[in-house]
Amino acid sequence: MKRAYPIIDTWMQHPTMRFINQPMFDSLRRWTGGKKVEAEIPVQLTIDAMDQAGVGAGLICAWEGPQGPLISNDETAQIVAGNPSRFIGVASVNLYRPMEAVRELRRCVNDLGFRALRIVQWLWNLPPTDRRYYPLFAACVDLGIPVCLQVGHTGPLCPSEPGRPIPYIDEAALDFPELVIVCGHIGYPWTTEMIAVATKHENVFIDTSAYTARRFPPELVTYMKKNGRKKVLFGTNYPMITASMCLADLGILGLDDETTRLFLHENARRVFGLEQHTFLEE
Repeated sequence: MKRAYPIIDTWMQHPTMRFINQPMFDSLRRWTGGKKVEAEIPVQLTIDAMDQAGVGAGLICAWEGPQGPLISNDETAQIVAGNPSRFIGVASVNLYRPMEAVRELRRCVNDLGFRALRIVQWLWNLPPTDRRYYPLFAACVDLGIPVCLQVGHTGPLCPSEPGRPIPYIDEAALDFPELVIVCGHIGYPWTTEMIAVATKHENVFIDTSAYTARRFPPELVTYMKKNGRKKVLFGTNYPMITASMCLADLGILGLDDETTRLFLHENARRVFGLEQHTFLEE
């Protein structure tokens, strides 16, 4: 379907071999029928998948874990530099080295033009109330960028507890009311908790990555239609799910045109501060 505005995908990654073939993703491969990849995936394949669904821009993230980078910030920056009209960089850093992490985040934002920080809590088995997060949260506020966290259970073979919206997202938002927090993966099976936290805190948002529209919990759809119209952002978690798969059943949600535009474009544009990106002009 041709739209008058470009869709913005708030959670995707262009995978390296060491990322996509990680054993911890074996459970996802069982769910999706995917197989281990034998060769590097061309960036054009990711762009083609975006084009098929009308995705104009994607926030692609680096992945840093306790064992090192699965997708490094510089690898991500290289993809962004080669395709500045399509991608926006999202940084990832080492939680175990706080000062190094803060310096790297500042480099990513000030030198590489990245627009957010992503921390995937289950990689570290640390909830976002852990002391290691707080220097980075303060740096995000100073830099004027969101932090993107994961909420809900984990598909990979890692503990789910760090993804609980209550108490962890709630308490982090209380400690850092100026911090913009984008919570990916809906929060299932704690979606109602996630909605409550997003409603309570002005700067807490939800993205729908890792879920197709048909699988959105009913309470989330109701929230999107009412007081959550400006709180929910579209995401895929590509390459786990393509945008075409995520959007195939969007029509069954019964969203009006304004809510659809907010969900697919305007909310991400506002939350990530993308107003000056010329590729988002209509």
